[in-house]
Amino acid sequence: MKKAIAVFSGGLDCTVATSVYAKDYEIHAITFNYGQKGFNQELKASREICEKMGFKHHVIDLDWLADISTSSLNTSEEIPEVDLKDLDDAEKSAESASSVWVPARNTVFTSIAASYAESIGAEIIIVGWDKEEANTFPDNSKEYLESFNELFKVGSPIDIEIKAPAIDLDKDEIVKLGYEVNAPMELSYSCYKGTEKHCGVCESCMRRKRGFKKAGIKDLTVYEK
Repeated sequence: MKKAIAVFSGGLDCTVATSVYAKDYEIHAITFNYGQKGFNQELKASREICEKMGFKHHVIDLDWLADISTSSLNTSEEIPEVDLKDLDDAEKSAESASSVWVPARNTVFTSIAASYAESIGAEIIIVGWDKEEANTFPDNSKEYLESFNELFKVGSPIDIEIKAPAIDLDKDEIVKLGYEVNAPMELSYSCYKGTEKHCGVCESCMRRKRGFKKAGIKDLTVYEK
């Protein structure tokens, strides 16, 4: 069977994206520990999803990334809380994104995934990058995806392609896609704060909430607020 690497945090986007390819590939999911507040819950979600879907699962520790980061995701800085109306406010979204930005995170993750892909002969790397978050996170954009794939054509001795099935989708469209491919979205974890229940007020939780609501699909997530 063809092999695939999935950059896998246990979040909504990567769960849906990986599920798109679950029937056609042997999935090797990689979860990264870079000192993020949500790691324990991300790991729990990732393990449960991988067990349910039959994915192979690997964990990679990136202590150095935690050491150099100034992000509120993996420092003592407080993670911003947002209102629903803030999600479409460019200035407020940019401020929130700046707070949680981890230096070159997706570049690091994807490069490591490429190493795995070359080592086992995987044809694709699956990521959860999406249109909605690309508005504030440039390493989720279609341009970034296309540029990375061009880099692989030049720099890898084997044919590897990054697949991002949500690259043109907003969160509600991702939820709809997840429903269509029977992704275990109820097991996924999106909260920046790392609380056992989703906090319900960080930007990631708010986008998740809104996505399910706009999609008209029941949200089984338990939120604190």
